[in-house]
Amino acid sequence: MIKITRPQDMTRLRRLALSGQGLLQSRPFGTGLAGARKAIQHLGYVQIDTISVVERAHHHVLHSRVPKFDSAMTHQLLLDGEVFEYWSHAAAFLPIDDFRFSLPYKQAIKSGQTHWFKTPDRKLMAELLARIRSEGPLRSRDLEADAPKRAGWWDWKPAKKALEQLYMEGDLMVSNREGFQKTYDLTERVLPDHINTQEPTTEEFAEHLIAQQLRCHGCISLKGLTYQRRNSELRKAVKVLINADLAEGVLEQIQVLNGDIYFIEAGALERQLPRVSSRVKILSPFDNSVIQRERLKALFQYDYQLESYLPADKRQFGYFCLPLMFRDEFVGRMDCKVYRQRQHLEIKSLYIEKLKHGEDEFFVALGDALRLFCEFQKCQSVSLIEASPAAFTKQMRHVLAQF
Repeated sequence: MIKITRPQDMTRLRRLALSGQGLLQSRPFGTGLAGARKAIQHLGYVQIDTISVVERAHHHVLHSRVPKFDSAMTHQLLLDGEVFEYWSHAAAFLPIDDFRFSLPYKQAIKSGQTHWFKTPDRKLMAELLARIRSEGPLRSRDLEADAPKRAGWWDWKPAKKALEQLYMEGDLMVSNREGFQKTYDLTERVLPDHINTQEPTTEEFAEHLIAQQLRCHGCISLKGLTYQRRNSELRKAVKVLINADLAEGVLEQIQVLNGDIYFIEAGALERQLPRVSSRVKILSPFDNSVIQRERLKALFQYDYQLESYLPADKRQFGYFCLPLMFRDEFVGRMDCKVYRQRQHLEIKSLYIEKLKHGEDEFFVALGDALRLFCEFQKCQSVSLIEASPAAFTKQMRHVLAQF
């Protein structure tokens, strides 16, 4: 086992992780629509989220990695059959070539091994399936409701719940969406003909997860490999394969300062990694690089929590703080909100926590990042309410005065 104790070794490990995420390179996947396609293929998923304080997460993640990305491109990839919607650890766009790896979860729901809704209405599901088969794609809002609509997804009207159950079991796929209004159609009519639909064995699924996570994270842990997957057999298979790769010298085992154990490809720390540039990345709270909070803290000593789900009086930083990355470190967070009618970005609070040197360099880079971010948000202006430490407020206002 390699124990990471020297700061320079920890730096290389961080760069390995960030390089795997495509956050160090200027255009790791190319640009535009082709770049977005490659980014999703590489990352394995992009989480879909409904919060719209700023541009939604599935667009934000791609904006952070793909120059000339436009929000309409995720929809285009869906229409082109390059990605599909399903559940990863949350609702997500996934590469269409990985479709077969969604089948075990679908089968588990269909067989009752796990539940989406505990008591699905099978009769109503059969009626809806027959209607879609004969009449074509169906939007959930097209359904007539006998029961009054009540708040909360668990109180969905029966027909909408039945539609969602059919989707989660794999009989239906999302063929189109307008904002968050999904259109459902039969899987056989949505899925491209060339896609493998054979359900993987548990070992095949484990092999897929290991290869995917090594590719997009650089260093992996047993817990991270099966993040939010409650499948004991899959976890056992992953552990067996990891141990076999360690025994064969394909992987190396490393231990970081807090005692956590990770695995990397043999010799990965000796490889030439992308050079670090003076670039700031404004990331989504649902970004693939930060979603595993324990991993983030262990590798980067960055303690992050999305506080939008907390009561207002429990929030330390704000409703929707965005992680800030400078060079190869996470250095702070920014709570902000887009006012779309006014085309204005308001930075409610800017928190700088780990900036030990290069203050001028950082604020220049932050200004560049904010210009790109404003363009992405379709904002014409930006303002700041406060910064912490307060001494940075003057520097930040100077940066914004250049806009």
